Amino acid sequence: MTPGLTNRFANFAVTLLLLFLVASIASGARADSDDGITRVKSAVPLAEAITRIKADIASKGIKFFSEIDQSKLAADAGIQLRPSTLLVFGNPPLGTQFITSNPNAGLDWPVRLLLTQDDNGDVWAVWTDFGWIAKRHNIRDRVAQFEMATKVVASITSTITTK
Repeated sequence: MTPGLTNRFANFAVTLLLLFLVASIASGARADSDDGITRVKSAVPLAEAITRIKADIASKGIKFFSEIDQSKLAADAGIQLRPSTLLVFGNPPLGTQFITSNPNAGLDWPVRLLLTQDDNGDVWAVWTDFGWIAKRHNIRDRVAQFEMATKVVASITSTITTK
């Protein structure tokens, strides 16, 4: 394959993966607990939800790593995608405790929170349930830390559930 064709194929593959992930996340109000997906409906538009969540993360002293506009990435690849933004953040003193228990947990840390808009215009905050992450990585020695992570993300997402 030529380099240009290889790059276009790689971009296409990444875009298809993003589309699959967003479609699977947006399929219901709250997915079956077997998939580890947690969803909270936002009472505010996407841009305001992003602003509120980022402000709450900052106010808690949590490290903000990245904001990825997935719909822009799709548009840059010539594909239309509903609004979708991935926020990546975490508290290294807390999150790295999971990785010290099982290095493979690094696949799920730092925290990734997806803000996406469905076909009805509803905005959802979506993340991986921390209990599911513990089970996935067979981590049994960090119960209090997983509970803390759950409380923190619930607090962060509560900022978008009221007008």
